[in-house]
This record gives sequence, C-alpha cells and structure tokens, in this order.
Amino acid sequence: MAEREKLVLAYSGGLDTSVAIRWLKDQGYDVVALTIDLGEKKDLDAIQERALQVGASAAYVVDGKKKFLELFVWPSLQAGAVYEKEYPLATAIGRPLIAAMLVQVARQENAQGIAHGCTGKGNDQVRFDVSTQALAPELKVVAPVREWGMNREDEIEYAAQHGIPVPASVESPYSTDENLWGRSIEAGILEDPWAEPPGDVWDWTRDPRDCPDEPTYVEIGFKEGIPVSLDGKPVDSVTLVETLNQAGGQNGVGRIDHLENRLVGIKSREIYEAPAAVILLQAHQALEDITLTKDVARFKDVVAAQWAQMVYDGLWFSPLREALYAFVKHTQRHVNGEVRLKLYKGTSMVAGRKSKDQLYRMELATYGRGDQFDQSAAAGFIKLWGQGVRTASQVQGQLHSLDLSALVGGDVKKLTAGGE
Repeated sequence: MAEREKLVLAYSGGLDTSVAIRWLKDQGYDVVALTIDLGEKKDLDAIQERALQVGASAAYVVDGKKKFLELFVWPSLQAGAVYEKEYPLATAIGRPLIAAMLVQVARQENAQGIAHGCTGKGNDQVRFDVSTQALAPELKVVAPVREWGMNREDEIEYAAQHGIPVPASVESPYSTDENLWGRSIEAGILEDPWAEPPGDVWDWTRDPRDCPDEPTYVEIGFKEGIPVSLDGKPVDSVTLVETLNQAGGQNGVGRIDHLENRLVGIKSREIYEAPAAVILLQAHQALEDITLTKDVARFKDVVAAQWAQMVYDGLWFSPLREALYAFVKHTQRHVNGEVRLKLYKGTSMVAGRKSKDQLYRMELATYGRGDQFDQSAAAGFIKLWGQGVRTASQVQGQLHSLDLSALVGGDVKKLTAGGE
C-alpha cells in the first residue's frame, strides 16, 4: 500500500476545520493538526483532543501570542496600517504567522503540504497560499472548503452525521475569528448591510449605554513607535494588549462595522471588535503628530495605506513590504514619549501627549508671552509663496470659475459713518 501524503492543517477547532480533518482523511491524506494560540481564549486542551477524536494522527498546540505581537502587530502599528480607514487588520496580520508555523511543522513532520479551512470567497485563502508559496514553494496547499462544494448548512449536517462536535448550528450561524489584536464576526444576519448588528454579536465590548458614567484614563509610553509602558509602568506586549482590550471593552471602545472590498472582487460586511488596536493606533498617531516633520508624516500616510493593502492582500512576505519597513523603522527613531487617552461610553479621545523629541515648541506656537515667532518675516514669505499664482493671474487673467459678483447680493445691509 502506498504511503499516505501528509498535510499539516491549520486547525481552529471550529466547524470548517473539524469537518476538514474527516474529509481530508477520506480523500486519503494523513492529517496533522496545528492549533496556534494568538489570544483566542479557547480551551486549547479540548481543541487538541477534538482534533485527535475527529481523525488527526497528531495535534500540535503552539503559543504564538508574543511572536504575533512583536513580529507582526508592532511593525504594522509603527506603519499606522488601517485597511480602508477602518479595519486594524487583526485577522490579516495573524495569517502570515500561522502560515510560517505551518511551514515549520510541515518540515518537522516531513509533510508534503499544508491545508487550511478557508473558503474560495475570502481573503484568508490568498494569505495562506501566497505566504506558503513565498516561504516553501515546494509544499502543496490544499483547501477543502474550496473543493467539497458544501455550504455552511451542509457542513453542519455533515458534522452531525459523522459525530463531529462543532460550536455552530443553523440557529447560530456566525463565523468568528479572534486574536489579541481583534475579533471578527460575519455570516448570518450580518450579511444584510441594512441590518443593525444584534446584541449577541458583541462579546468584547459593552453597549455604550451600559458603560461606566465616569471615564477611564490610560497613559501609554512608546519607544521608537512601540508601546512599552502602561500608566507609567513597564509592561510586556501581551499584558499590555490584554489590559487595553479589557479597559477599552468595558468602555465600549473598538466596535467597527465595515463594508469592505475583498481581494476577490466582492464587497463584504464585516463586524470587528478591536479595543486595544483602536486605542494603540490612536495613541501612536498622536505621538507621531508631535514628533514627525510635516513632509515625513504626509508621505508616511501613503506608506501606511500601501502597507495595509499589502497585508490585507496576503503579501506580508514580499520584497515591497520589507522595503517599506526600512522606511517605517527609520521614521520611528524619534517616536518616543507618552500619550494619555480618555475612554468614555464608546469613544477614545487623546487627552494629552508629550515627548522629549517633540517638534511642537511652545515659544513658536504661543500667542501669549514668550512668543519667539518672527512675524516680520511673514509678509515676504507670503509674497514669494504666492508669486506663481499672482503671475498667472496677471498674465492669463481669471484663474477660477467663481462669480464674485454673486457673492455680495441683495441680502446685505450696509451702514456708513454718516448713516445708512
């Protein structure tokens, strides 16, 4: 008998991957399950046992929280990456790490490929496939959900027929994914973009109406764009994010309802909860506002958008992202200091920021005593600044389509020194 091909499956313990173990086994594969803890707060021992119960020949569980934050989240935070101005990329940032660990275990197990539970309509399939191609082009990639032709209801029925325990039912059809950087929810009633998300969708964040009546203040310290302290005390990355998720969630911060553009060309309605991500991105931006020069800050916005697009599109392991990080890292040399935020009934607001490297100078900004700004230089500067516009107007005439005569019409009352 020919030896079975071995696959390492990214196993979440949910519906798709639980069904996938049995289905892959029926297709003739030897399946090794790999579960990576990125902060999902799941019973990992139970998931590991379930994988073996369903049919995996071996089951790995790996704690990836620290590596996730320090190798993937922090560079994205330094970049200021937010997809389409709303999504902090929680799931998208986690996939390249999972792919890298799949490759590592596949090599340890002498496997011929990796497998994942992504659908053919989503973005995660691209992230897994392309990351694997970049890291180990010799490995095959198998995606059962793209192949078996079952919809979600069919999978639930398949699981029931084969005695596969899964945390999903026809009555509760939400598909969720979570890690330390955020929680995503889709499917069910959420597929209707007109429908308000029902209360049972939210798990990490309180309804703002039920939040404390007094605000919560947090102070975050940064070193070279990376958060290193909370309320004046040094803190490790995992504890920092967990604490901010709890503080933000208690104050209703971090709810996102995003109608996003998927890589495969369709629009999708996604619900996210990301208290720590929202807070840290806001704090980091506030510190950059006070430490980066205008031209660097504005160009960095372009880099942030490009970074977010690449990560969303599954191109973490790409030459361009590596090159962009060289720029991002250089910009972060002086992003040091503290930011204080006020969390209150669903909002997060910057309440203060300071840095030893800040470019904000009181003696230049103040309108009070101590003003050292040379106002006498302004007239000459403005004359030179407007030289091109003034010359064009003199030579070519009117430079705009605005009808000036229409601006001051009959609805004007004029009063002169001698009377009306």
